Amino acid sequence: MNQALPAVPLTLEGAAVLHQMMRVKWSAWRALSGEQKREIAEEASAALGDGKSSAPYLMLGHKCDLMLIHFRKNFEELAAAQMAVSRWRLSEYLEPVNSYVSVIELGLYESSGKTYASLAARDVAPHGEEWNAAVEEVLQRQREAMAPRLFPDIPPSRYVCFYPMDRKRGEHKNWYMEPMADRTRLMHEHGLVGRRYAGQVRQIITGSIGFDDWEWGVDLFADDSLVFKKLIYEMRFDEVSAVYASFGPFFVGLRFAARDLEMFLGGEAPVWRAG
Repeated sequence: MNQALPAVPLTLEGAAVLHQMMRVKWSAWRALSGEQKREIAEEASAALGDGKSSAPYLMLGHKCDLMLIHFRKNFEELAAAQMAVSRWRLSEYLEPVNSYVSVIELGLYESSGKTYASLAARDVAPHGEEWNAAVEEVLQRQREAMAPRLFPDIPPSRYVCFYPMDRKRGEHKNWYMEPMADRTRLMHEHGLVGRRYAGQVRQIITGSIGFDDWEWGVDLFADDSLVFKKLIYEMRFDEVSAVYASFGPFFVGLRFAARDLEMFLGGEAPVWRAG
């Protein structure tokens, strides 16, 4: 049997993720009494909880004032989180300016190539019943092994850098027309750069094809903001980024504890304390 192997790499999907970017309606907020501000802030602080599944960030620059990141098990729970925010009294003083919907994704380029080649060597037809069962067995093993990475808490790091990105599908360079072996090699080389920053930055990749305007979202979490610049700059020199990547807007912010929301709304930069 001589059949073309699938071009699509296997992926593992985990938590559903929502980024909500908002501006504060400062004039309307400042018009409230001190007691009103306190009550409204306390309600929202309590709703945010311990920061493991929803977290607030003070954002730098003009794009937004506040970003909320939500990690949930599925889209149903993510919808409930979104609706809960809309019911906060504070929401009357927040103007949505952007959002991003995605799911945590782990790409399995190397496992895909090995699995496809093994099945082809046994003359198993792609996408048939035997093929699908074997692929699902591989995926299930990987899901169990990767569960902590698929369903993590939001990292408690001081800083976040979020940006969406695509792989190019242009006239001269098209990632999706490159052979699987070449894409696997390029992704391996790309990953080697990230590994050099292990312990300094936590990277969470989310897939958004079919969910939002870009193909992936990237969250970088670190306690030193300069790591973002160094990591992203270094990655620009590897082929997968230099030739095949397109990047969207960058959002950079400082995390603060939910209990310090009133301080943020008071126009102060909250002192960093996790939780």
